[in-house]
Amino acid sequence: MGSHSESESEREIWKAMEVAEGARGDNSSSHVLQSSSLTLDTSLSLPDLTPSLIELCKDLFKKWSRLDDSSFSVETVSGGITNLLLKVSVKEEDGNEVPVTVRLYGPNTDYVINRERELQAIKYLSAAGFGAKLLGVFQNGMVQSFINARTLIPQDMREPKLAAEIAKQLHKFHRVDIPGSKEPQLWNDIFKFYENASTLHFDDIEKRKKYETILFKEVYNEVVEIKELTDLLNAPVVFAHNDLLSGNLMLNEDEEKLYIIDFEYGSYSYRGYDIGNHFNEYAGYDCDYSLYPSKDEQYHFFRHYLQPDKPHEVSDKDLEALYIETNTYMLVSHLIWALWALIQAKMSPIDFDYLGYFFLRYDEFKRQKEKACSLARSYLSGQESR
Repeated sequence: MGSHSESESEREIWKAMEVAEGARGDNSSSHVLQSSSLTLDTSLSLPDLTPSLIELCKDLFKKWSRLDDSSFSVETVSGGITNLLLKVSVKEEDGNEVPVTVRLYGPNTDYVINRERELQAIKYLSAAGFGAKLLGVFQNGMVQSFINARTLIPQDMREPKLAAEIAKQLHKFHRVDIPGSKEPQLWNDIFKFYENASTLHFDDIEKRKKYETILFKEVYNEVVEIKELTDLLNAPVVFAHNDLLSGNLMLNEDEEKLYIIDFEYGSYSYRGYDIGNHFNEYAGYDCDYSLYPSKDEQYHFFRHYLQPDKPHEVSDKDLEALYIETNTYMLVSHLIWALWALIQAKMSPIDFDYLGYFFLRYDEFKRQKEKACSLARSYLSGQESR
């Protein structure tokens, strides 16, 4: 069994390297991607994890292999739901201090994240100036350059100056060309999540009772109905971030520089989905959807997204079209994260009420559905009669 899983894991690491190497294309000489076959135990506390983190850094970066362990210091940057970010500071022989970020994938996150797709995208996004530079990959994570900035909190995102900057950056992000299929993945992902989420079995009796109250046939019909409606909107297909919450936005206040980070869920998708999903995140960690942006706040964002250089020249027609598109796809965002939560409820060791989160998102979908769908339908019938 041991040797089988080892060759399996070695294959994975080679695949990861190939994807990342292949993505780099012609400038490969300027920066060699390092790789290690080590796996870090994500269940350990930071002090217990530190020795293997140091071993990993020495294994990946030969110039650090002879440094004393006391030259390394480790701190937690943030713990996302699907990964843990750590900062490792290394005092080199010349006294220089070099910081790197180690990202540890959460256990069992491969059920909801396509790591190959992520590695492929990181290379091109990083070349276009997004996120941190990828320095190395290991069995269950990656090492990236350190970004000197603070992570945003939900209420930052609605601050007009920052909202305009996020919109501008997202405009640029959506224009990055990632080689390979440009086929939107949103519905493939939703139907895959649905398939996994609707066939789970919980040993925990309380969880099982809650899970058995879900009417999956109803959920499926909702997905199909909203797909048919959004298809009529002909939304542009872009390379989307798909998880633009405050934790994936960083700001260096001195340089007034905003960073979009963490492309775990990135894929080709629909423009309005990425923006609608971002607006849902205004609700913050407590899911207070009364904080969803007003029409005026949305129009402010759209102007800077559609024409970053001349926001005030955006036509009413374009604003209305993006408003309808965004607020219809906002519904899809509730559905996909609701289904995602069910898979996490089964797979994730993180102590979080994922089943409760399913109901939070699904109930909000049902609350918003009538208004958003009738807006979209009357907009579409208006288009036809023009």
